[in-house]
Amino acid sequence: MNYNDTIIALATPSGAGAIAVIRLSGKDAIRLASESFKSVSGKTLGNQATHTIHLGHVLDGPRVIDEVLVSIFKNPKSYTGEDVIEISCHGSQYIQQEIIQLFLRKGCRMADAGEFTLRAFLNGKLDLSQAEAVADLISSDNEASHQIAMQQMRGGFSSEIAKLREELLNFASLIELELDFAEEDVAFADRTQFRELITRITFVLKRLIDSFAVGNVIKNGIPVAIVGEPNVGKSTLLNALLNEERAIVSDIAGTTRDTIEDELSIGGIGFRFIDTAGIRETTDVVEGLGIKKTFEKIEQSQVVVFLADGTKLDSETKIHVFKIEIEKVKNKYPLKPMVIIVNKVDQLDDSTISHLKDVLPELHLLSAKTGLGVEELKTKLLDFVNTGALRNNETIVTNTRHYDALLKAFEEIQKVQHGLDTDLSSDLMAIDIREALYHFGVITGQVTNDELLGNIFANFCIGK
Repeated sequence: MNYNDTIIALATPSGAGAIAVIRLSGKDAIRLASESFKSVSGKTLGNQATHTIHLGHVLDGPRVIDEVLVSIFKNPKSYTGEDVIEISCHGSQYIQQEIIQLFLRKGCRMADAGEFTLRAFLNGKLDLSQAEAVADLISSDNEASHQIAMQQMRGGFSSEIAKLREELLNFASLIELELDFAEEDVAFADRTQFRELITRITFVLKRLIDSFAVGNVIKNGIPVAIVGEPNVGKSTLLNALLNEERAIVSDIAGTTRDTIEDELSIGGIGFRFIDTAGIRETTDVVEGLGIKKTFEKIEQSQVVVFLADGTKLDSETKIHVFKIEIEKVKNKYPLKPMVIIVNKVDQLDDSTISHLKDVLPELHLLSAKTGLGVEELKTKLLDFVNTGALRNNETIVTNTRHYDALLKAFEEIQKVQHGLDTDLSSDLMAIDIREALYHFGVITGQVTNDELLGNIFANFCIGK
């Protein structure tokens, strides 16, 4: 791929709107823009200072395409590290295409997905983990995922990795030096300090690896399955949580034949609620398929909300059956947190409520119809997410590629630790250190290849 040419792409979403932004980047960006732009002030675009905006018209020969604002960013003080032009035009799709086609005829090339950010990486404006954070920032749909992406884009994660890599590299250099003087039996690397460094690296790697469990759910949302028998209020609860009529509510048992999903942000964390078909014995083929899918969704969820109709728990026998059903789900999915809810509490008297609390201490009482207890349920769901690291502004890993590299680096560091404990020879220990350095470098992009870059930037949107 030629990264020395000038590329162009629409930087705003496709479709009609009030305005659109068309971005050019490359050595000829300013010259090409100057040839097709006539400023209302008569100034020549190529002679203007960086980070300035100019009003004028884009011309195709004598024909005026649009009145626009042109922003100039001269290298190296631009997003890509190259000369960059951004044309803010009116949002007509016709105007957008006319401007883009004009510059394509003049020698620009349509940018590939993520190519602007790729050039920023290649020109040293961002390291690889920061570049990946750009994509995460664009796709962030709640406060927590936005906060993590912003921290990573500012270099919080990469600076922590870079510092560890630099310290390890210094010791690696000393150990390599020992190998050059192997016959003299000289020790250049202080083993005590080296042990301290390995201990510190081990601690940091463990923390980062453990943070992925939180980071992954924050980035992708937490799936919550709402399950129970038919007509206990599952769809009503989903509507109450979302504060809209998302699911059909009916007194007829078995109304929900398929799963219904929607998302909600609670405390800045994304939750994906799944309203499932009621679990019961049925001869209805379609309802049976819905129940089968219910168990599939429980399998995929990370939290289970088990719902019962409080008006039907009017005898010890029915309460006992309800407890058996709860135990069945718990035994089948022992690692999944479960919230046990008795719904329709607005129709229960105080003595019934008191008795239910006594026999089921973990019970959460709620009325999906009136909204009573819904906010408390949201708080309880949020408690399942360890947001302490987020509140303390600690580095949280959300990227699977980073997680994989950290695991491999940790494995090599463990080998180095074992080498220190067993007085392993420097030449063998140097191999493990080089491998650890390699995996650190993979995260930030100090070690890379075209295939890796292609895989990463293929997930970007065009124009970024």
